[in-house]
Amino acid sequence: MSALRAPGLGPIIGHTTSTSCRLWIRAEDPEDEGVNLASERRTVGVIGIVHVDPKDERKKTVRDAWYFRLQREFDRTGTFVLGKDVALGQHEYDRAAGEPPGKLDKTKPLAPDTEYIVRMATLSLDDPQPDNESLSDRQLAAQLPPIENIKKMLLELPAEKCEARVRTFPPSGKPIYRLSFLMGSCRYPGFLWKIREADRIFKPMARMVAPSDSEAVRFTLMVGDQIYADMLNKALPILRADTYAEFQSRYREALGSPNMRQLLRSAPVYMMLDDHEIEDNWSQDQIHDQAKQHLFNVAIGAYMSYQWSHGPRTWGRLLYYHFECGGYPFFVLDTRTQRYRDDAVGLDDNHLLGRPAIDPAHPGQLQRFLTWLAAQRRDVPKFVVSASVFAPNDMTERADCDDATAMDDFGEVNRERRDASDSWPAYPNTRRAILDLVASKGIQNLVFLTGDIHCSNIARMRFIDRKGKDRGLCAYDITSSAFYWPFPFADGDPNNYVHDSAAPGQRDPFPAGDGVMHYRAWAFTQEDNSCRITVDKSRHELRVEYFDRDGEVIPVTSASVGTGSDPALVKMNRLPLAPWK
Repeated sequence: MSALRAPGLGPIIGHTTSTSCRLWIRAEDPEDEGVNLASERRTVGVIGIVHVDPKDERKKTVRDAWYFRLQREFDRTGTFVLGKDVALGQHEYDRAAGEPPGKLDKTKPLAPDTEYIVRMATLSLDDPQPDNESLSDRQLAAQLPPIENIKKMLLELPAEKCEARVRTFPPSGKPIYRLSFLMGSCRYPGFLWKIREADRIFKPMARMVAPSDSEAVRFTLMVGDQIYADMLNKALPILRADTYAEFQSRYREALGSPNMRQLLRSAPVYMMLDDHEIEDNWSQDQIHDQAKQHLFNVAIGAYMSYQWSHGPRTWGRLLYYHFECGGYPFFVLDTRTQRYRDDAVGLDDNHLLGRPAIDPAHPGQLQRFLTWLAAQRRDVPKFVVSASVFAPNDMTERADCDDATAMDDFGEVNRERRDASDSWPAYPNTRRAILDLVASKGIQNLVFLTGDIHCSNIARMRFIDRKGKDRGLCAYDITSSAFYWPFPFADGDPNNYVHDSAAPGQRDPFPAGDGVMHYRAWAFTQEDNSCRITVDKSRHELRVEYFDRDGEVIPVTSASVGTGSDPALVKMNRLPLAPWK
C-alpha cells in the first residue's frame, strides 16, 4: 500500500548557492505514535520542479521529479540538493549489467539568480524488512511507482503544505552592489493562547521575502534559541525537555507554526544553535556527568535532524560552517557545543570555540575560523555569526581597567565576574586570538551578527595602538534579540550593558595586537524584533533596520546620539564601511 501526502513539516529551504539548493522535509505516517515510528512503514521523499505557463499562470506542470530517502533514524526527515544530488536509485548503477557511469541521470545545475517553484511530498510504503536489515537505493527504487505517475499527484496537494519558492544566489566572485538579509534569535514558545504570539513576527518577515524580486531579502539567519528546551528553568522539571519525544515536540511546534512555516518555504534559512536547544548556559565540560551526557546526545540528535541537516556541510558532521552570497562571505560559529571552561583554572583555560589545536593535522574550530578570516579579501565586508554577543559586554563582566593594564596585565582584571559570564568575557584567549589577527592583518569591514541577550543593539569597535593612535579599522557587532520574549522586565535592560567602553564608569578595554579594542553601542531596544541588514556597495555602507512583530519599523537611537534627555530616534542606522571593490 502506498499514499502520497504533503510533508508533515517543511518544506524548508536550506543552504543555497548560485547553482543548487538544499530542501528539507519531515514525513508523517498515520501508523507512527510520536517518536515510536512504525517499523513496518517506510517513507520516501518526492520532489518536483513546477513549470508555469507564461501565457496562463493557472496552467502548471511538473516536468522533472525525483525520489529521495527519508531516514527513520533521523525522525523521518531528509534533504535533497536540487541541482546537485542524484535521485534515489540512480547512483547505484549495475556494473555487472554494464551500465556505464555516464548513464546516471543527475539533477542538472540550477541557473544563477533564478526563481524556482518546487513541490515536495512523501510516499508511504509497506515495509516487511526487519529493522536490522536495510535496503540499497536500487532495491528501494524497485518498489516505487514510476515517477511519471507521481508528477500529476504533486500538483493536487495543497500549495501551503508542500510548495516552496526559492531564488538561487547570484554567481560567486565579484561582490554584488546590494545584498539584503534578515536575522534574529530567541523565540520563546509561549503558553496556551500565547503560542500564537510566538509565531506572530514571522508573518511580516515572510512578506519581506519575494523570490521573484532579485532586490528583495535573500535569506534569513536564525542565530540561536530556535526552541526553548527548558521553558521555565533548567533546574525545574516542569516543561523541561530531556527525552527525544519532548525535543521532537518542541521542534514540531516551532517549525510547524503557520507563519514560521510560510517563512521557511519562502527563502533560504541558515540556523545555529545556542544553549536553549540543550539547556540554559550549556558548556561542553558538563558532558562528563552521565545524566548531562544523555541530555546532550538527545538534544543534539534532534538538532541535527531539524536544524543542522538543511545547512551547509562545510566540515562533515561538525556544526560550524561557512557560505557565500553575492560575493559576501559568512562564517557561522558554533559557540555552544565546543565551549569548554575549567572552573579549577578559570579564564586561562576557558575556550569558546574548542581547545586550540596542538597538531596542525587536526585543526579545531578556532584555527579554521582564523584561517578563513585571513584568507578573505581585506576590504570586502565579511560576516561572522555568533549566538553569543561579541560586544557590548554586560556591565558586571567588563574589564574595569585602563588601557595600559589591558595591554599588559589583563588576566586578573575582574576575573571572578568575567569567569562567571555565559558569553565572550569568560573566554578572553579566544577573543584575543581573533582581535590580534584583525589588528595585525589590518582586516577591514568585519561584522559580527549576534543574538541571545533579549536586547537588540549596534556596537562599533575601534582598534587603538600602544601609542593611542586609531588604526582606522572598521568592525561592528549587530545584535537582534528576541523574536519573542514576553519577560522584558526579567533581563535585557539596556542599562545593563556598556554603551561606551572608554567612558568613566564603563571602562572596558580589551587587548588587541599591541594595543586595545574599544567600542560604543547604541540602538538598544527590548521590543520583539527582527533585523534587516542591507549591504550597499555603491555607498560603502550597511543599513540596519529593526522591525516589530507587525512589521513596523522600530525607531532607535543613531550613532550620533548625544547625552540629552530626549535623544532623536531614527528608523534606519547607516553604518559607514571602508570602501571595497
